[in-house]
Amino acid sequence: MSVRLTFICATAEDTTRNPVFGDGLLSERGLRTARVVGTTLPPYSLAIRAPSTRCAQTADALGLDTTLEPALRDFDYGTWRGRTVGEVTADDPYGYGAWLTDPDAAPHGGESVRRLCRRVANWLSTVPPGTGDALAITEPAIVRASLVHALSAPATAFWHFDVPPLSLVTLTLRGDHWTVRPGPVTPGRAGTRRAVPMPCIAAQNRTTLLWGEAATDERHDLIAWV
Repeated sequence: MSVRLTFICATAEDTTRNPVFGDGLLSERGLRTARVVGTTLPPYSLAIRAPSTRCAQTADALGLDTTLEPALRDFDYGTWRGRTVGEVTADDPYGYGAWLTDPDAAPHGGESVRRLCRRVANWLSTVPPGTGDALAITEPAIVRASLVHALSAPATAFWHFDVPPLSLVTLTLRGDHWTVRPGPVTPGRAGTRRAVPMPCIAAQNRTTLLWGEAATDERHDLIAWV
């Protein structure tokens, strides 16, 4: 009875220098790249995705039939939602800086890094032992939180994990602990190292969960490497 859970990061919707904390459609470039990656993926016994437009579009571009998993929702960005990074840093530079350095900080009134890490850790603890090979299309923040848990790292390590769009990370459950194996980075991403907040939104309808945690109607966002 094994569990091998592979995370694939949803592709970026654009590469603007002043993105908005909110949802958005993927760019044609991102969709084309996802279609190429989809032809290289091995078969999985189960494919799930986070409840965001970006993850849904990425799953479709990959050619996957996925089940929505609300527990994989991204950050709740609170009052920052709908604002640009430039606006937030201009109005609240100390709050923005605290959010990036203090895992307990939630200057937007939403979810802190530590709360996100705890939520993802709780979800990982409910994955059934006979799940087999599963694929999860999620936001980079969910992958970072999973790595914090799997590596028993402090929450302060959260922002130190570089998780490019369409890169893969595999977590394998061995006994009572997880082992981590990074996968290949998607073609065409070499040399891109700019940190950009990327948007998503939790689904408004309630959906039956596969593993743990009750669904909510909260909205969320992320930061990714593009």
